[in-house]
Amino acid sequence: MNMKSVWIKADEGRWDDRKDRITTGLESGVDYVLVDGSDIERTRELGDIKIAAFAHDERSAADIIVVGKGSEGDGTKPLPPDFSGSFDIITATRLKDKGLKVAGYVVIRNKQYEEFAAKLAEACDYIITIGTDWKIIPLENLIAGLHDKDVQIISGVRTSEEAKLSLETMEHGSDGVLLDTDDPGEIKKTVGIVERAGVKDLELSAAIITKVEQVGMGDRVCVDTCNLMTSGEGMLVGSQSCGLFLVNSEADDSPYVASRPFRVNAGAVHAYVLVGEKTKYLCELEAGDEITIVNAEGEQRKGIVGRVKIERRPLMLVEAELNGKTVKTIVQNAETIKLVSKGGKPVAVTDLRPGDEVLVRFEEIGRHFGMKVEETIIEK
Repeated sequence: MNMKSVWIKADEGRWDDRKDRITTGLESGVDYVLVDGSDIERTRELGDIKIAAFAHDERSAADIIVVGKGSEGDGTKPLPPDFSGSFDIITATRLKDKGLKVAGYVVIRNKQYEEFAAKLAEACDYIITIGTDWKIIPLENLIAGLHDKDVQIISGVRTSEEAKLSLETMEHGSDGVLLDTDDPGEIKKTVGIVERAGVKDLELSAAIITKVEQVGMGDRVCVDTCNLMTSGEGMLVGSQSCGLFLVNSEADDSPYVASRPFRVNAGAVHAYVLVGEKTKYLCELEAGDEITIVNAEGEQRKGIVGRVKIERRPLMLVEAELNGKTVKTIVQNAETIKLVSKGGKPVAVTDLRPGDEVLVRFEEIGRHFGMKVEETIIEK
């Protein structure tokens, strides 16, 4: 997944107001908070969060040192006719040469400031741009001009709607947003938008069930996550990396057990499960690991494993055919374990019959140590 970041601007106003922004950002899961250099220590006391801070000194304790405030970047000092003599560019270059992470901060007042931002970006790891009357055209120009540079563009926004537009500009969009608001709701909305930005939907296909049979006792894996899932949402699991079945979460009500929307009874210990761009064996998962949650439309999001339960249970083999190939998975033989049908509805594995259609993520390419490889791999 092409993950983007969300930053919170908390460098102005009274400390109590800045503190509220920072704590809301912490609770919402933002990636960075932008503060003044004098606030670094008390910001760290509020929680474990990465800090970007305005400073010019390599002794700064910030994770990212930001140059441009009270200087050329925000218009406090005039831009030099020759950018090579810029104080901000010289400072950023010096700090980066010392192995520090550096961000440039530029308020885009006109075309000259846009050009300055592009030049400053070449000396930085991040370039933070704040739009004034015009926002999209300068951002488009910077994305086009810096696409082959090793720098991330962080666009200043004030609302979640502006964040969405920034992240979608010219398809790639900015690499992140710097949100300037006191509204907790906007902060939470923006974090949600950023989590989805840059994440492509997976293509799921309908496979036709050809066999369902009991195979005896074995060890199966329940994956309990730190996330709540809905009906039709779960994980992609299978005995072959080329064909992963969408196994529904236990979000649906059942006459047998209470709903557990955080759980996927995923399958036997040997099975593959999709994790980002790779696969893992189910038995490898443990608390704190990342996991990919997918719904019937192929929309994916990141989840966190909270607990893995491996228990001996009766198992069932499920085979299906897709594109002339047979794909398989082995799951627990119980009515609470469900795959997802072509129509997006969960169907219990105990109710599956030949001819039924279920959703599968199918790839012609094989995998080696969880990574896609162009070679002949046969899995039966």
